[in-house]
Amino acid sequence: MTSATPEIGIVGLGGMGTNHAGWLADAGASVVGGADVSAAARESFADAFGVPVYEDTEALYDDADPDAVVITTPNRFHEPAAVAALDRDIDVLCEKPLAHTLEAAERIATAADASDAFCTVGFHNRYTPAAELFRARQAEGAFGDISHVEANYVRRRGIPAPGSWFTDESMAGGGALIDIGVHAIDYVLYLLDFPEPVDVAAAVRSEFGSRPDYADPDGWAGNWDADGDTFDVDDSASAFVTFADGSTLSLEVAWAANRRSEHSVVVRGTEAGAELAVGGDDLTILGTDTDPHDHYTETDLTGGTGGDGHPAFDAAFVDAVAAGEQSGLPTVEEGLAVQRLVDAIYDAGE
Repeated sequence: MTSATPEIGIVGLGGMGTNHAGWLADAGASVVGGADVSAAARESFADAFGVPVYEDTEALYDDADPDAVVITTPNRFHEPAAVAALDRDIDVLCEKPLAHTLEAAERIATAADASDAFCTVGFHNRYTPAAELFRARQAEGAFGDISHVEANYVRRRGIPAPGSWFTDESMAGGGALIDIGVHAIDYVLYLLDFPEPVDVAAAVRSEFGSRPDYADPDGWAGNWDADGDTFDVDDSASAFVTFADGSTLSLEVAWAANRRSEHSVVVRGTEAGAELAVGGDDLTILGTDTDPHDHYTETDLTGGTGGDGHPAFDAAFVDAVAAGEQSGLPTVEEGLAVQRLVDAIYDAGE
């Protein structure tokens, strides 16, 4: 069993790394150091948390000797940071996706299998009220057999800046699908208890990222420069997935699309259906009844204000590190299953 106050390091000291450090501290962990190749990021993190910072990730592991690390680097660097930690039996929380390629994700899974430590993946939307309400009603048999799920994770406009690592395939591994699509994919697979995909049809597009007249009303990208910066990734994807149990998934993902923004999930079951949102608070159950006469039923369950799930997920990670067991957290095998489906959608789209 690890200390009741787990000592945790942060790899990648940008916005997400800083946010995780705060959530971990609120959950009772001790943040003992950070690593980043950026001197400015290191300086800012050291000022904020008063801990040693390192340019080299392995120096953080060897000098600070943390019980666990949180990895928030660009996707390409997840593998070396995670494998080096697992080789030292340091528990890992790796931000989504598990890696930038399926092969890299498989190497992380292999390292986790050989380690006495565990690796979890940052699928924080599982820790929001709507998902918890759905799983509770599902356990009671409220939905019967689930036959189909429609999932949308769509921004009307929301492409990260061209030239950032998000829009560089060699760094990110893809675009909208691997960035925000993984949220919807993990959410649906989690609700369905991870059925095995057996067939995938898909279209993957890049329609807006190279347009000089791209409008960015919400300022996701700052100053838009379609001509001068790298954009070699997808900005939307549509997929239809058939699972081994006969259930199906229709998926829409977009950084940019001429439709309203949406994070919706619609579930169709043999006994009832459901409407909820990825990262949402509330669940609506849709059904019918014959007593006292034929009629529709619609039940709204309010889960309160759950936020975005990050603090609850980080608190669960701290508890798991303290207990020395991963129980309840997303597993590396589940992260690998998400990565395989992302890879299959990209292959089908080509």
